[in-house]
Amino acid sequence: MEKLALFGGKPELGKKISYGRQYIDEADIQAVAEVLKGDFLTCGPKVGETESRLCGLTGARHAVLLSNGTAALHAACIAAGIGEGDEVITTPITFAASANCALYCGAKPVFADIGPETWNISPKEIERNITPRTKAVVAVDFTGQAVKLKEIREICRAHSLVLIEDAAHSIGTVYSGQPVGGIADLTTFSFHPVKTVTAGEGGAVMTDNEEYYKKLLLFRAHGITRNQEWMERAPEGGWYYEQIDLGLNYRMTDIQAALLLSQLDKIGRFAERRREIAARYDQAFGEMEEITVQKEIPESDTVRHLYLLNVNLDFLKTDRKTVYDALEAENVGCNVHYIPVYYFPHYQRLGYKKGLCPNAEALYERLITIPLYYGMSDEDVEGVIRAVRKVMRYFRK
Repeated sequence: MEKLALFGGKPELGKKISYGRQYIDEADIQAVAEVLKGDFLTCGPKVGETESRLCGLTGARHAVLLSNGTAALHAACIAAGIGEGDEVITTPITFAASANCALYCGAKPVFADIGPETWNISPKEIERNITPRTKAVVAVDFTGQAVKLKEIREICRAHSLVLIEDAAHSIGTVYSGQPVGGIADLTTFSFHPVKTVTAGEGGAVMTDNEEYYKKLLLFRAHGITRNQEWMERAPEGGWYYEQIDLGLNYRMTDIQAALLLSQLDKIGRFAERRREIAARYDQAFGEMEEITVQKEIPESDTVRHLYLLNVNLDFLKTDRKTVYDALEAENVGCNVHYIPVYYFPHYQRLGYKKGLCPNAEALYERLITIPLYYGMSDEDVEGVIRAVRKVMRYFRK
């Protein structure tokens, strides 16, 4: 049997391939350079242009750009009226911001378990966790696959809850013919460099609700307005503005917006390439006993942000960490998405205990994220597949 690089053998890949990476071309560079040579670095026209493009992409009536995806989640919770004593249901298999956004508002995150095959939050578990204090659901499109939006919307309507779709992973995904971003009461995006499109950092909230839209605009800009229709006093002159609420500085710069606008020109081919790579991985790993691939619901035409291996350790004579280390040694850049949020010391100090979500906890013990991004060549993809097969063969019982 071929020796693994972990034990002194030759790596399968000649260079390290990261699990995720941005793709920047000359058009992106020129778009940013034009802003740098212009009059506005922030609070200029590119933010509005990009917001209009996002509305066209998703079908939502309003888009509000923010400084990052966490700011978008925080702003969405503020717009939804979440406050002290409220409860917000979300998944534990997510980045911490999906739950932290409730804490920022004085609310309590409540963790609902995932479906064992889709790895997305379970509608039945959402319903099981609803109490008189529940105000909203933050449903995360994990890896890019849309959650069961129809079922979750029905649950939210029946219980008068606000549905916030955390679509940090899923821009470009289409659910039952509708683009993600134009379906939930509020939808948040992230434009971190490993996402499908990037602004360097950045986020957005999409909504059709006029009241939410006003709150979002105010919250991202200190609660300050120059809109005379919103003011409480007559303007004293052209310089006049009012702070009518308490907000934060969550604005996106024109530099970031220009990069994002240029990236959105390429979202079609970015999405198609990600689908191609995910399909090739599914084909390669779908019949391996050592691996279970994520099951997709038929309603979700998914643009995959992450590709995860669910490693069936019963077939291996080692543990997940050793498999992870072996893949890294073969030059396959790996990660794990995600540690259940309530495992973290901060949440443990708040009183959360292990055992809340058995499906999520069992999944976490077996997950390894492997490379998936637009700039991967076919040779890169095949090299990752060979490396995974090599490692699984070596540790097979």
